Amino acid sequence: MILPVIMAGGTGTRLWPLSRQNCPKQFLAYNGERSLLQQTISRLIGLKIKPPMLICNEEHRFIAAEQMRQIGVEYGGIFLEPVGRNTAPAIALAAIHALEVESNTKQHPENNAGVISKDEPLLLVLAADHVIENVEAFQTAVKQAAILAKQDKLVTFGIVANTPETGYGYIRRGAPIVGSSKEKVESEKMDAFFVDCFVEKPDLVTATEYVDSGKYYWNSGMFMFKASRYLEVLKQFNPDIVSACKKAMQVQNEDMDFVRLDKQAFMDCPSDSIDYAVMEPLCADKNNQDVVVVTLNAGWNDIGGFKALWEISDKDKNNNAICGDVKTVDTRNCLIMSDDKLIATVGVDDLVIVNTKDTILVAHKYKAQEVQSIVNQLKSDNRPEVTFHREVYRPWGKYDSVDNGERFHVKRITVKPGAKLSVQMHHHRAEYWIVVSGTAKVTNGDETILLTENQSTYIPIGTIHALENPGKVELELIEVQSGSYLGEDDIVRFEDSYGRE
Repeated sequence: MILPVIMAGGTGTRLWPLSRQNCPKQFLAYNGERSLLQQTISRLIGLKIKPPMLICNEEHRFIAAEQMRQIGVEYGGIFLEPVGRNTAPAIALAAIHALEVESNTKQHPENNAGVISKDEPLLLVLAADHVIENVEAFQTAVKQAAILAKQDKLVTFGIVANTPETGYGYIRRGAPIVGSSKEKVESEKMDAFFVDCFVEKPDLVTATEYVDSGKYYWNSGMFMFKASRYLEVLKQFNPDIVSACKKAMQVQNEDMDFVRLDKQAFMDCPSDSIDYAVMEPLCADKNNQDVVVVTLNAGWNDIGGFKALWEISDKDKNNNAICGDVKTVDTRNCLIMSDDKLIATVGVDDLVIVNTKDTILVAHKYKAQEVQSIVNQLKSDNRPEVTFHREVYRPWGKYDSVDNGERFHVKRITVKPGAKLSVQMHHHRAEYWIVVSGTAKVTNGDETILLTENQSTYIPIGTIHALENPGKVELELIEVQSGSYLGEDDIVRFEDSYGRE
């Protein structure tokens, strides 16, 4: 049985201002109604798999859980990394967990309806921020990879390179792998090869040589192998990673959908990618028979920047990719996106124009990768735009920062039916709440009241308060904050349904 492991970390700064630290690109929808994470999960439907396991950052836990709830897919928990330690340790956590679950299943079959898997799970490691247009081709590649992974191979997926991209690593393939009729391979030859080596991102001349040779694939960053086999090889080359991850997994605190690990133990873990920690050391042996690559020609794109986003988008007759309220005259080959304002262009080519509720980005399409320099400037200036969108999602709903000044902040707050904000107080600000629609149950000091449309309440500085939606429709209200300090860290929580401090 296949256990998908979805790597949902990362910040996607090359797509700023669409992607930000608190809501990076894997949680956004670019080419449809579903986010990239939701698309990643959905393309597994039809395969024989265990409920997928997600690995993400602590700060993204609620949005990850909410997006899984929205598509109604069963999943096997969300493991929260206390700090980022790259892919090799993250996959080690998944492997250790998979073997723990397998061991528990065998020891306690009564908890699993008497059904015990004869084989340990195969980890299918996927990134949450990729686009794959041909799901059938993807699933065919996964099935071929499973055959090889059962034979103790470490399988990677190589993307057919049709252009000389300098932003990708490459895989050089070796001798082909011939399938066995016993394994029910549809053709005489599997579309799979032994791996000669992994190659770093090349310059344009070298990348062109790679593509022309037909012997190189783009490195997709997707893998499949037995959990035990991965840990065996990782221990061979990087025993400290395995040791630290096992120690971190000894303390597992389950909180709703989330599993928290021993923070200090994981912080002590070396940081390394699976390529450097496992794949490249194995391939250094010229007689390598352990690492194999399965060909994937399925319309793959990792949305690594705005040029890639333009490439996967639908175009008009002038080759413009347009989203939102946009009018163009004599405009060609542009990516133009607007959240809430009219964008009008005249006589421009090859531009990226992105308007969000709080920012505007204008860049040359072939220079758009350099947006990272803007992000670095914003970080240096401690600007909130690098971290938050104007609209911020919370486990209970969302808020939109409508306006703010030196001593005031106006928010439009939406609370989901049945949801409740934490019992809290503020040292530096007072709040005034006005209900726009729905019903609010408000705790204001010693008083608990119900407010409906057009009713309001005032909460003085230092007063313990709480907000709840007891109704069956969304509650919407306007919050006006005033005081000497209005930061989100001026919150003292006394009680919280979501485990926040």
